[in-house]
Amino acid sequence: METIDLLVSLDENYLPQLRVMLYSASLNNPGVNFRVFLLHRGFSTEQLSSFSRQLEALDMELRAVRVDERLFESAPVMKQYPQEMYYRLLAAQLLPEDMDRVLYLDPDILVINPLTPLWRLDMGGKLFAAAHTGMTELANNVNRLRLGTERDYFNSGVLLIDLARCRAEVNPEEIFSYVSEHAEELLLPDQDILNALYSSRILELDDALWNYDARNFKNYLMRSNGAADMEWVIENTAVLHFCGRAKPWKPHYRHRFGMLYLHYEQLTRRALPELD
Repeated sequence: METIDLLVSLDENYLPQLRVMLYSASLNNPGVNFRVFLLHRGFSTEQLSSFSRQLEALDMELRAVRVDERLFESAPVMKQYPQEMYYRLLAAQLLPEDMDRVLYLDPDILVINPLTPLWRLDMGGKLFAAAHTGMTELANNVNRLRLGTERDYFNSGVLLIDLARCRAEVNPEEIFSYVSEHAEELLLPDQDILNALYSSRILELDDALWNYDARNFKNYLMRSNGAADMEWVIENTAVLHFCGRAKPWKPHYRHRFGMLYLHYEQLTRRALPELD
């Protein structure tokens, strides 16, 4: 049985969405053993124990890693730059040293097809693999100018991370220094840092497969000359990402895949009755 190591980092407010994401991953990846690494600094023993029991019902293993706050003594931390924003970029320093790679997923995601092709991807010596999502050419131009990069803007909600290379090449102090020097310019801090410092070390993924922006069905359809219709998405897209402020678990969500999310939410409640 193949093992995929997933990385998540969030506070307790996003636990319901994390359960939905993990249930969808389990349901659509039969025969895969998932280890779920949760980087955190505030979950109680009781919360972690309850969550671990729920994941066991999905044949998933929880590996909770409480982050030592002393590692961030020199990090710029404030309301808009919480400590947690650094976790995915510094995963190599926070996770066990015997791990070679990990797949980070935001909790506002549905996994609707197998993840194994992404997990097995040859990263060609890159530090990260990520996709561009939801950006117009104008927005990409603004971000290139704002961050001093030459590539289109990458979304950090799905990141395949080469932990071995990151241990050698990602310097926490460089990240902290960048935040201190550019604090007023950062709009999406961890994502901006990823693009500003590591854009050239990112392997580009096909977002239609691995980080599909659920707001942009019409754009994907036009971009593919009509090929990427709903049937194509259901058959091919692995990661459906509910980017942006509007979320399908909140009232008045109007985008196309909202009902699909609610369906998985209901399935999760049935499979994990402690959800409520």
